[in-house]
Amino acid sequence: MSKLEQVLILDPPSDLRFKGPFTVVVTTNLKLKNPSDRRVCFKVKTTAPRRYCVRPNSGVIDPGATVTISVMLQPFDYDPNEKSKHKFMVQSIFAPPHVTDMDSLWKDAKPDDLMDSKLRCVFELPSENDKANDVEAIKAAPVMNSAKADVPSAAMAAAKPVSASLDDTEMKKVLEECKRLQAEKGKLAEENRQLKDEGVRMRKAVRSDHMTSNSTTLLGRETTAASLPSLLVVIAAIFIGFFLGKFIL
Repeated sequence: MSKLEQVLILDPPSDLRFKGPFTVVVTTNLKLKNPSDRRVCFKVKTTAPRRYCVRPNSGVIDPGATVTISVMLQPFDYDPNEKSKHKFMVQSIFAPPHVTDMDSLWKDAKPDDLMDSKLRCVFELPSENDKANDVEAIKAAPVMNSAKADVPSAAMAAAKPVSASLDDTEMKKVLEECKRLQAEKGKLAEENRQLKDEGVRMRKAVRSDHMTSNSTTLLGRETTAASLPSLLVVIAAIFIGFFLGKFIL
């Protein structure tokens, strides 16, 4: 019995292309479409499982449905002279009416029931034009996000001066805010100096009042002490006069 032809339609059909630089994770998509009237189980395999992450790497596709698979190439040191030998294979099989255990399904599948398609991996470095377009796209990203719409390449070039003017406006706002903060800092420093001067004056006033009070107390004591002998003399004179008057009479 001849091998069954692949029922799924693959996009891309034969090559998985990865565009560098390869210092970060590079992702490419693979679409699987089921044009039949039966459910189809699929599984994605690779010859370099440590170099790729595939999500999802297996599943079931309903009749007429399409599944998008993300193939993520991990960072590595790319050598342009080295030819890529990595390959992928998409296996598929018509799903039984009541499939529950996918592992058992693939384990017990007969070779004649399996269908497969092979894809090779192609690594590409970006050209100078692509690099320039990527730089423009990165610069125009804030404008694109604010507009929440896809911007064509011509609009990206026009968005560059707009982005620069926005940067100038933000810079002016920052400078004005710095000036305002400096003015407030100077005002607070002046108020702090005035409070210190006021505190010094209040301490001097308290000391002056204390010294004045002490001087008044001492003066009162001296006056009392000075008037005491005079009073005694007057009293003595009265008594002497009284006794003299008695003896004379």
